[in-house]
Amino acid sequence: MIEIVPSILSADFARLAEEMARVERGGATMLHLDVMDGHFVPNLTIGPPVVESLRKATRAHLDAHLMIENPERYAVDFVRAGANSVSVHYEACRHLDGTLELIRKAGALAGVVLNPATPVAVLEDILQVADYVLLMSVNPGFGGQQLIPYVLDKVRKLDRMRREKKLALPIEIDGGVHLNNLAQVVRAGCDWIVTGSAIFHSADAEATVREMRGIAANAMAIPI
Repeated sequence: MIEIVPSILSADFARLAEEMARVERGGATMLHLDVMDGHFVPNLTIGPPVVESLRKATRAHLDAHLMIENPERYAVDFVRAGANSVSVHYEACRHLDGTLELIRKAGALAGVVLNPATPVAVLEDILQVADYVLLMSVNPGFGGQQLIPYVLDKVRKLDRMRREKKLALPIEIDGGVHLNNLAQVVRAGCDWIVTGSAIFHSADAEATVREMRGIAANAMAIPI
């Protein structure tokens, strides 16, 4: 099943509880939390205390994406704060297998993230110990960017890899997804579609989530 996953990075932080409620009324069951440290990426966002507050305001699946250095030091803190899934960057993680195991033992799904220029081939020997893979379709750090087209080729390659290995892990994509390219993204093989500006900067976030869910459902029947 395709999940439309609103990214709160583009929401109104003064009204986060209301913003989350709006997209949940539209059918969103997952929310994406962009965690940035100002070192691995050139931006600063939220930490575990904010996640803990969000957990109290929603029953949705909280999907934490750690764009930070030394993610093994902090990943479990985000699980304890209430994240249901935590993903770490291949480019930032010195001991990826061990970090995924830490996340899983803490009680959350453990994901691996690849930047746009990192080939999916690096995941050949780690796929079986990951719960999901997030492919960045923009260079991480800021919302509102355009999707990098060649990342969809990476999605197709990863989709082939998981089918060859008979793995059920979801493929997540983050960056530049909007109403006009959503169907193409779904047909490439993505399962969890992170989108921020397209939802929270629209005239009606609730209606936009509903529309995206409809587009995704229709696109599933026409694979590339």
